[in-house]
Amino acid sequence: MEGLLDFVLRDVLTRVGGIDMCVTEFIRVSGSLLPNKTFLRIAPELLNGSKTVAGVPVSVQLLGSDPVCMAENAARLAELGPYEIDLNFGCPAKSVNRHRGGAVLLQEPELIHEIVGAVRRAVPAHIPVTAKMRLGYNDNSQTIECAQAMASAGAARVVVHARTKLDGYKPPAYWELIPAVREALAVPVVANGEIWTVEEFHRCAAVSGCDQIMLGRGIVSNPGLALMAKNGQPQLPWADLQPLFICFWQLIQAQHIMPKHRAGRMKQWLTYLRRTYPEAEALFAQVRTLTEPDDVAAVLLGK
Repeated sequence: MEGLLDFVLRDVLTRVGGIDMCVTEFIRVSGSLLPNKTFLRIAPELLNGSKTVAGVPVSVQLLGSDPVCMAENAARLAELGPYEIDLNFGCPAKSVNRHRGGAVLLQEPELIHEIVGAVRRAVPAHIPVTAKMRLGYNDNSQTIECAQAMASAGAARVVVHARTKLDGYKPPAYWELIPAVREALAVPVVANGEIWTVEEFHRCAAVSGCDQIMLGRGIVSNPGLALMAKNGQPQLPWADLQPLFICFWQLIQAQHIMPKHRAGRMKQWLTYLRRTYPEAEALFAQVRTLTEPDDVAAVLLGK
């Protein structure tokens, strides 16, 4: 999720537990062979065996439309030892689709097959190549064809965000359309989309028939969601989130982010947390007008 679930938030959330694997924000491939520093900027976990500090494996995601260029970049990425290489066919952003990336390719299943096949051939066999898609672009008439194009070209797993590009992020997600994808593929299918609570997690699993679920915005708003869903644990107390805030803030300070923009990252996360924790509303109110890092730090540290 570009601009939200970057390596900083991956680091913090995986410390909570319950997460089996993470996927990076997409790395845009558009006509050139990217330098290693580009891959490492998005996925610094590559320097740690492709794992977060907590030891959770990280899949690195590529986005692009040229099979040759995608394959060449995947081969270079493979040299850095990613846990997996994931291909993005689901991003609904207009700026991405306008440049023939993401969900717009769901109108071209033949090209999807070429891209996945080219990447699979370019990457060593021990590194899985996976793919993420939506149900379609304007409608779901090509859902099965696109999913089969990915799997038949070598995708080891297909994640289905159960909405079309046209649906954007508007509720609901159509989990009931995922079983047809599962039946059409011989590889695992992962359900994704509109899972904010434990109840929605289990309902998605029941409706989709998937035993693997991908969480996005839901785990940003409720960091303990994976633990709750897997182990039946209660929601993390607000007090247990305080060390995570400090860790998050310290990691933000260490990045090459202009000081005036650092407060925005904290506010962004708090905006999501307000959905689950009433206490987040009060903390957000305290930092809402702050821009100086020292002022934000004073609030977080209770000084």
